This record gives sequence, C-alpha cells and structure tokens, in this order.
Amino acid sequence: MANVNLPITRTTPNLLHVLDTWADEGKSILNGLIEINSGSINKYEYITETGTLKLDRVGYSSLTYPVAYGLLPQTWDQDGDMLDFIIANVTEPLVPGSLAEVRVIGIMKFEDGGEIDDKIICVLADDKRMDHIQSYTDLGPHWEKETGHYFEMYKHLKKPGTCKVLGFFDTSEAIKTIHECIERYDSEIRPKVQD
Repeated sequence: MANVNLPITRTTPNLLHVLDTWADEGKSILNGLIEINSGSINKYEYITETGTLKLDRVGYSSLTYPVAYGLLPQTWDQDGDMLDFIIANVTEPLVPGSLAEVRVIGIMKFEDGGEIDDKIICVLADDKRMDHIQSYTDLGPHWEKETGHYFEMYKHLKKPGTCKVLGFFDTSEAIKTIHECIERYDSEIRPKVQD
C-alpha cells in the first residue's frame, strides 16, 4: 500500500500535498483519495488547503453516482481543482477519506460549466476481479452510456445543460492528462504549499 515516507508526527499531514500521485507508474497505479461512494447522492470534496473532507452538497435529483469518485494528490486540472478519478465496478463500499491504489484504464473528457474537468477511469489495483480489465472498453458499452448519462444529467435540475461528456479515451490519453496535471500542480500550486 502507499507510503508517505514521513516521520511520525503529532499533526496530520495534508495528503493532498505530501502523497505522490503515482503508487507505481510503471504499472499505471495511482494513489487515489476517495471522496464519494457509488450509489451516493452526497457530493464530498477535499478542502485543498487543509485536506479535510467536506460535504459540498446533496444532489438535486435521485441520480446516484454509478462509480466511486475521488481525487489524485499533487495534480491540478484546468478547472482549478485536483484531477478527479472514477472507479468502475466497485463491489464493496469504499470509505470516504480513505486512500486506495487504483489502476488507470482510460479517461472521460468532461466539461462542467465551460471548464475542463476530466475524470481518469480506474479500477481498484488489488481487486483480482478486475485483473482482466485493461481498458475502459472492457467494461462494455452500457457502462460507458450509463456513466456518460450520469455526468451529463447529475446537475440538470440545478443548472440544465451545463455538463457535457466530450468522449472516452484510452490509457495513453489518461496518462498524458495526468502528467499535464502534475506539471500544472508543480508550477501553480507547489510554490504556495507551506511546510
């Protein structure tokens, strides 16, 4: 499991800024911080400055997340937030606020209110039920339709037409996006992080 390589301390480190993005880059395994379980209408988000998990909102409709959801530490997406990831085919609930090693299988390009807010598609790295899943296409066409539908409609009652799925793409595109978000974090956010 992921290791932060920090000395024992009386204070809690902000994992958003001390945990490496990659658990094992050679195997496309990321350190993912869980925010939301599949089947939930609650939207939890980490506060960037403190690393505290906050209930951001309760969904406006009965649509529930079809995937587990979280963020990747030490990344910065174009929407001014850490890069999101989704976990397909979770068989047991994940605890919001926990750390999970996840394996990249693709990316869903996404626009939310005119801002790029991509979602890296993953499976749990240590779930043997997922070993045969090498690409988001292995999840089947209905998974893609259901996930795309959710993300286009989950804000519809609050802000109709503001969310748009721009397509699903392979692992190489996902890894390219992750590297871009790491570089953006290094230039825009890392200089502001205080010890």
